[in-house]
Amino acid sequence: MTIRTMIVDDEPLAVERLQMLCAREPRIALAGTASDGEAALRLVEGLRPDLLLLDIAMPLLDGIGVARAIGRMGIRPAIIFVTAFEGFAVEAFDLAAVDYLLKPVSHDRLARAVDRAEAALRSVDHASAPTAEPAWAEEFWVPHRSELVRIAAGQIDRIEAERDYMRLHVGRHSYLLHQTISALETRLDPHLFVRLHRSHIVRRDHIDRLRHDGSGVWFACLQGGGEIRIGRTFLANARAMTGR
Repeated sequence: MTIRTMIVDDEPLAVERLQMLCAREPRIALAGTASDGEAALRLVEGLRPDLLLLDIAMPLLDGIGVARAIGRMGIRPAIIFVTAFEGFAVEAFDLAAVDYLLKPVSHDRLARAVDRAEAALRSVDHASAPTAEPAWAEEFWVPHRSELVRIAAGQIDRIEAERDYMRLHVGRHSYLLHQTISALETRLDPHLFVRLHRSHIVRRDHIDRLRHDGSGVWFACLQGGGEIRIGRTFLANARAMTGR
């Protein structure tokens, strides 16, 4: 499909670089550019682009503000944030951005982002009616070294609280997410995950069996070894999981 694309960035060199990258991507048809947030809103309303390549740090109205304003306008282009700053990723994905690119952007990385934008646009085209956002989180974007890594919720084996951070255990790897365990619990599908302790949430099918030590303390034995003590206030969750 041809994706009508707008570039929004207050740095002329950044706009030029994105234009060159877009010229190498056959799916992109450049519809226009804007150098500040207010101009971007006027152009979006007039041009109705399919995709925005949107900077965040801009004078007057930043990229986050632009995305929020577009949402209120009822216009739904796919948005890829392109920025030099890592710290806005959570806000960006809360606004349903399809990707978050850190400058300088490579052609391969832009192409992967356009793949996601294309998939998002096709899903909108094929929908027979507007649908609500899914009730439960399907993925998480977490910082790892100099990147943001997408983790599907179903890949998470268990979650362990470390103060204000959650450690997501995915196979042999783990990633830190800045969020409280109570807030994270509300985003997880209870049919897939169960909270067994004030510091632990476990994917249900990652639990092999439950055992007790004879003194009333129960443990969840996990696939691949290891176990988690079940907190007394969460025993009801364990019983419900077993149908007892």
